[in-house]
Amino acid sequence: MKNRKTGLQSVQALCRMAILTALYVVLTTTLSLKLPGDIRITFASLPILLSAILYGPGEAAVIALVGEFLNQLLGGYGITATTALWCIPPAVRAVIVGTAALVCQSGVRPLERRPVACYFFCVLGAMGTTVANTAVYWVDSMIYHYYTFAIVFGSFLWRLFTGVVTALVVTTLLLPVARFLRKQGYAREAG
Repeated sequence: MKNRKTGLQSVQALCRMAILTALYVVLTTTLSLKLPGDIRITFASLPILLSAILYGPGEAAVIALVGEFLNQLLGGYGITATTALWCIPPAVRAVIVGTAALVCQSGVRPLERRPVACYFFCVLGAMGTTVANTAVYWVDSMIYHYYTFAIVFGSFLWRLFTGVVTALVVTTLLLPVARFLRKQGYAREAG
C-alpha cells in the first residue's frame, strides 16, 4: 500500500511541475513587457514562487530550470554554449524563496502567513536573480566577444529596480493564491 501511495504522489508531483512549468513559459512569452535595454517585466516568477512556497526549493528549481530552458528554445535563442547558464538565474529565486519557506514551515506559520517575511524573501530572490542574470550576461559577452562595461553593467541598477518592483507586484498576487491552495490541501505537509 505504501508503494502505491508513493507512486501516486510522484505522479502528482510530476503533473504539478509540468503544469507550473507550462505556466512559467506562457507567462514569460505572452505576458511580458519588454523595455529598452533588454529589460523585461513579467509575471513568470509566479509559478516558481508558488511552487517554492508550497513545495520547497527542489520542485521550484526544477520548474525554473526546465521552464527557462524551454524559453531559450522557444524564444529564438536556440541551444548555444551558454544556454545552460541562462537557466540558472530563475532557479536562484526558487532556492532563496523555497529555503525560506522550508524554514518557516517548520515553525507555526508558513511563509505566506508571514507577509513581511514573504515580501522580504521574494524581493531578495528577485535581487539574486538580477545579480545571477548579470553574471551570466557577463560570461555570455566574454564568450561571444561583445563585452563592454556599458552593455553588461550599464543598466544593472535599473534592472535591479524593475526586478524589485515586479517582485512586489507578484508577491501581492502570490499571497492570497498560496493561502487558498494551502487551505485546499495543495501543499507539502511539514515533517
